[in-house]
Formats: sequence, C-alpha cells, structure tokens
Amino acid sequence: MKKNPKTNKTVPVLCGVLAIALAVMAAALVFGRKHKTAEFAPPPFDATAVAGVPEVPENLGYISPYRDGMGYRFSVCGNVVMEGSNAAVYLTNPAENEVWLKLRVLDENDNILGETGLIRPGEYVKDVALTENLTAGTKIKLKIMGYEPETYFSAGSATLNTAIGGAS
Repeated sequence: MKKNPKTNKTVPVLCGVLAIALAVMAAALVFGRKHKTAEFAPPPFDATAVAGVPEVPENLGYISPYRDGMGYRFSVCGNVVMEGSNAAVYLTNPAENEVWLKLRVLDENDNILGETGLIRPGEYVKDVALTENLTAGTKIKLKIMGYEPETYFSAGSATLNTAIGGAS
C-alpha cells in the first residue's frame, strides 16, 4: 500500500497546534488571575441607634410608606431638615421586622452624601451626618436598604425623593 505523504504530515502538525493551544489556555487560567475580588466587609451597626420609637415633631412629616409586597416596614421623615451638618431623618426599624436597615442620603446624581450604620429591629436613628451642609430646597433621595441578619443578603430597598426642608 502506498502512503499519502500529505496525510502523514498533517496529523502531527494538528497535534502540535492543539498542544500549543491547550498550553496557552492553561497558562491564561493560571497566570491570568491577577485581579483579586474584594472581600465583603459588612457595614457596622450604628453607634447612635436608640431602642424604642421616637417622638418626632409633626412638621417633619414622619411616614411609614409600606406597600403590599414589601419585605419589611420602616418609618422616616419626609421633610428632612438640617441641624448643622446633620440631616434629621428619624429612620425607624419597627420591632416586628426581621431585617436590619440602613439609610443613605443621595444627591440628584446618586452621589452618597451620608449614611447610617445598620439598625436592628426595635431601634431608630435620629440623624445622619452629611458631607456638606445642604440648604432648604436641595433635592435629595433617601435610600432605605434592608439586610437579612447574619448573611447580609439584600432584603430589598426603597428610594424616596424629597428635598431639604426649612428649620425644624
């Protein structure tokens, strides 16, 4: 039987190319992991949290904007007023909740101006320190985020659009 010289050379060349390709892919997997993923750092609990339900001045528009389907309840001021560089929010996590809450104050471009630490059920935080003293009429967003205890998985969030109000 006569051998085809082209066939005999093709198989070793294909095997060599395949071996090189596998070596490159293996090297990419081993040496390509230069970027480490950041480890999760759980947010701290708020040191200013107070047990109980706050007594809030009527003019601050203290509301509990619960809707069917929400995973938790909360109360917060709709009329946020400045007290120096602090915004009075009275974020309250009702005792019947099974989640931890946190509030962020955002500007119109979603930049964080300030935030609370975590608040356990049955606690509230009166105010949050902001990076700047905002004037009456400045539009802000209050983003309330829920966290499942121990796992820190998201329990959902709600965002309220409001503005800095006049003096309390």
